[in-house]
Amino acid sequence: MDKKVTEVVAALIWDRSRFLICQRPAHKARGLLWEFVGGKVEPGETKEQALIRECQEELAVTVSVGEVFMEVDHVYPDLNVHLTLFNAGIRKGTPRMMEHNDIRWITRSEIAQYEFCPADEMILRKLQYGD
Repeated sequence: MDKKVTEVVAALIWDRSRFLICQRPAHKARGLLWEFVGGKVEPGETKEQALIRECQEELAVTVSVGEVFMEVDHVYPDLNVHLTLFNAGIRKGTPRMMEHNDIRWITRSEIAQYEFCPADEMILRKLQYGD
């Protein structure tokens, strides 16, 4: 039986050589794993609108959405996701933890120190080693 694909968007937010990662809350699926800020696209929303809304809800910042960095399909035991990761910049505000357990700015060389959601692994490889 095929599960329907959930459209998910995420932001690759840079601050010079560091980018922002967020730790999932302990009580959620894949709790305490690290991920990029983002979430599900709601009906009637564009991916860009969804990303702006999610960043506002999760970090209390307004972002400008840039080019797509990468798209990934991943099958979890509980859902199939199509993840679109956008390059994004903070237009307004300072990231605050509205729903995550923790947020950090890390460099490419620090990626290995964190345990990420499986859907992010291909993205992290691209960040570490280029295409």
